[in-house]
Amino acid sequence: MGTKERGARDREAVRRRILDAARELFVAEGYRHVSIRRIAQRIEYSPGAIYSYFRSKDDIFFALAEEGFRKLFEFTGSAPAENPLEAVREGFLQYFRFSRLHPEYFELMFMDRTVPSIGRNWQLFTTVAEMIGNVCETLRRAAEAGALPADTNPEVAFHILWTAVHGPTAIALCDRLAPDEDAELLVRDTLEAALAGLRAGIRTTFIPTGLHACGQPPENGDDTDAHS
Repeated sequence: MGTKERGARDREAVRRRILDAARELFVAEGYRHVSIRRIAQRIEYSPGAIYSYFRSKDDIFFALAEEGFRKLFEFTGSAPAENPLEAVREGFLQYFRFSRLHPEYFELMFMDRTVPSIGRNWQLFTTVAEMIGNVCETLRRAAEAGALPADTNPEVAFHILWTAVHGPTAIALCDRLAPDEDAELLVRDTLEAALAGLRAGIRTTFIPTGLHACGQPPENGDDTDAHS
């Protein structure tokens, strides 16, 4: 291995140490209470050394969030494609399973109210746009196949199903269920209830404006009505 390759490897190893330490501290102490100095102390580096890898604490968070979304995509993207509605069902169940396997990432991405806004920084998260786009496309195919009403709005359906699954997922992660209550069964039930409503053609009123065209950011402030 040459000097250049060794240097790149060593730099990546330090970057990894920074991210791992930051993730642990953000979850344990809350994002707002962790400073660059605190992260540096954790890995026995100077704050100046941290800044040579990341311009700010926000940049560290965004790097961790992007990692988390890639890991989530690996889970939700593994659903079978033959049956669109079954693929949607399995994808959202994988969302719950991701939270169980990677609770630190899930808490940081979805539950800490003090982190920088992901919704205002979509340009940093192409993985998220791709993931949502895939789900919307699968929902569109489910409507074409007759598994959902033909006029189903994929973006609205995505938000309804995501919200249905996220609730019990967060409840389970916060340990708010009784010891003998099965969190995955609750996730399945809420998901099935939401799917039943969509299949029945419930009237929806939510208008998604954060992501349009199945995962793409809106252009020129477009907030076109998205009623189904």
